[in-house]
Amino acid sequence: MKTLFTFALAGLLATSTFASNDLEDLKANSSVHTTYKKIAVHLNEGVGKAKIAILDMSGKKLHSRSVKAKEDLHIPYDLNSLPCGEYQVLISTEDEEVSYIVETVEKEEPAPVVYPLMAYGKKINDYTINLVVVGLEEAGVDVKIKKVVDNKVVHEEIIDQPEGFRKDYKLNGIQPEDVYFQVTDAKGRTRKIYI
Repeated sequence: MKTLFTFALAGLLATSTFASNDLEDLKANSSVHTTYKKIAVHLNEGVGKAKIAILDMSGKKLHSRSVKAKEDLHIPYDLNSLPCGEYQVLISTEDEEVSYIVETVEKEEPAPVVYPLMAYGKKINDYTINLVVVGLEEAGVDVKIKKVVDNKVVHEEIIDQPEGFRKDYKLNGIQPEDVYFQVTDAKGRTRKIYI
């Protein structure tokens, strides 16, 4: 009787070990990954017939399909039409079932590239400076000529030229080295130009 009890206990332990190994086998032979609002389910070769279900967190089934994994299998899901949040991916075979919780997020758009204002000044002679502004997307550039010593405005004008302009500025009794240009375009980009 004692021997029979030992065999029964050994048999029970062996079947429970197989059951836990089966669950670990499906977990080891499957994976789920997300990228923004896309889910990828991967099943390794040998999983066999399986059912994949996508559920929301309230348990509502959103999609279900049967597959046969004779070789490594990659199944993509696009959830762009659904709101961002957590979803459950349920993979089941005849013997086992495994569940994954995934989270989808919006793809962040890259910030627009803001290029600096391209403005250049060049001394033509002792009383003349040439100013060049290029690459404008909108017309309307505020040009200020200021003294280096006290930042006092010597001259100011708005040039309403699209794309860019070139202009000579004649300074009356002031050396080019004694002033600087402060150029601001319609987008608010500013550049200071010292001669």
